[in-house]
Amino acid sequence: MELDNQHLDNQHQVFIALGSNIEPREKRLREAVAKLQTIGEIVAASSVFETTPVGYSSQPNFYNGVVEITTNLEPRPLIERLRKFETELGRTPRARWHEREIDFDILFYEDLVIDEEGLIVPHPELQNRKFVLVPLVEIAPNYKHPVFHRTVGELLGALNEREHSDETIIHTSIQL
Repeated sequence: MELDNQHLDNQHQVFIALGSNIEPREKRLREAVAKLQTIGEIVAASSVFETTPVGYSSQPNFYNGVVEITTNLEPRPLIERLRKFETELGRTPRARWHEREIDFDILFYEDLVIDEEGLIVPHPELQNRKFVLVPLVEIAPNYKHPVFHRTVGELLGALNEREHSDETIIHTSIQL
């Protein structure tokens, strides 16, 4: 597959969460990874985890995973491209917390901290979400959060200690 980014200098390390809870979930995640390959190189990809929904529980379980890529896209063009991918992959606008055909979220963009309209990096809720931390820890347990100055492995440990939620994470045999 040919990359959209023609100049491979100035590569940036980015972690992106993927999620889908509308069938065919596995196919949608595979299509999402293929889209990411058009804007950068896949460095690592987690297993797929089946997770119970957070926020609005009357919906199907999600398939979630995390991909590490290198790309030369800057943060704003990257988020715009990810939103375009969501549309191309059939995402329908719905209320917050409701089902999604596909969802892309930037978790980390190198060690940048960004708080702009429509772009917050690191993802503001990742430290509270097992469905993000578990696959992230699988591929980058020692990656340090630029705000909390703790590894993602430490963040997951802290979340497990302080929270006994109904959020269920099931490791599948599916690899992104």
